[in-house]
Amino acid sequence: MDGFAAHNAGQRTTLKTRMPFAGVALHSGRHVRAAIGPAPSGAGIVFLRTDLGISIPARFDHVIDTRLCTMLGLDGARVGTVEHIMAALIAAGVDDALIELDGPEVPILDGSAEPFQFLINCAGLTRNPGIARAIRILRPVRVRENEGPQAAWAELLPSDGFAMDAELSIDFSAQAIGRQTHGLRITAESFRAEIARARTFTMAEDVTRLRAAGLALGGGLHNAVVVDGDQVLNPGGLRFADEFVRHKLLDVVGDLGLAGARILGRFRGHRSGHALNNQLLHALMQDRTAWNWTIAPSMADGMMMPLAAVAAPA
Repeated sequence: MDGFAAHNAGQRTTLKTRMPFAGVALHSGRHVRAAIGPAPSGAGIVFLRTDLGISIPARFDHVIDTRLCTMLGLDGARVGTVEHIMAALIAAGVDDALIELDGPEVPILDGSAEPFQFLINCAGLTRNPGIARAIRILRPVRVRENEGPQAAWAELLPSDGFAMDAELSIDFSAQAIGRQTHGLRITAESFRAEIARARTFTMAEDVTRLRAAGLALGGGLHNAVVVDGDQVLNPGGLRFADEFVRHKLLDVVGDLGLAGARILGRFRGHRSGHALNNQLLHALMQDRTAWNWTIAPSMADGMMMPLAAVAAPA
């Protein structure tokens, strides 16, 4: 698995070593020093604002803003643009990790999850004591916004497989994007091959407006795909013909990773973004008949058994 440790069924996983990195924050334009590394068993994924000394668990109930990215907040501290690094960690099967930052935003790097996947690969994975839990979807949960052509929706459904299957469609007026659909079963390998390299994107007409509002100050053609009508302005073009929907699927993986455990089921969505993805997790967690705890399957063999067989659910 190219440097990834085997993830045995029920075994918690963390990183072997701490990997520093740095880069520009997409919205503030600020240079941020960061690191990703191991965490104690049961810690989950945690963001630490080293400049403030405040830790923020990577959970859906700590999301405070979803307008341009997924932002977490706690005790006056915030961390934005968490979705790409979360997607890389979830796809790698990481249960416990500490992400340190000296600023309010994860560096955007090249606009995709590939640099974070590279850091995880370099760090390597190792086992942590304790049981890795997963959330198994038992019945459909659906959220929706708007009606007619502007309708957007997202849902989680039960699945026969012991994994997360995801399918998303998008529909943009820009001719370079239009309507696109993509789906896949989320594994370390499929994530790496199909969506990790897909970059964030924006419309050329939105760039001036965002910068006037003090946003997208760190953005450019080196870390985002910029579209103007039927034209892609990036000199190198696209990494995939349907890079736009692949990036939106990347966001789905990262946003749903804020459930606090891997989800075993099927995601379907149309025009779903950070806000709907977070609403979906809230709706799921509020309906205790829609899911149960189970032991997380092996990334390789897909084995699963009810958590109650070995431990009482929390």
